[in-house]
Amino acid sequence: QVQLVESGGGLVQTGGSLRVSCAASGRTFGSWTMAWFRQAPGKEREFVAAINWNSKMTTIADPVKGRFNISRDNPKNKVYLQMNSLKPEDTAVYYCAAAFGYTVVAGAYHYWGQGTQVTVSS
Repeated sequence: QVQLVESGGGLVQTGGSLRVSCAASGRTFGSWTMAWFRQAPGKEREFVAAINWNSKMTTIADPVKGRFNISRDNPKNKVYLQMNSLKPEDTAVYYCAAAFGYTVVAGAYHYWGQGTQVTVSS
């Protein structure tokens, strides 16, 4: 069974930075597309960023473009989301997800982590 475990969330002030991490289990991590989604209270889950198996393709959602970056370390089975210039509207639970094909559609992702809370204070 594939497991994804996020870490690194917390409380940060507006304008600050935070890096959340996702540790993945499984022998096929290197072939997966990895992505981050987020869900704020009372809102639908939204796509944040995705990265393909060899880091040659990335997609960043418009609301965070220029502020967030996604990266991965396949030998360590980890994916990261670097969040800079954080805003209160970035407050959400951030979820790591894995898919076998490159996609930004939440329903296409096969595995999900438990989420990590990111709170940006104003």
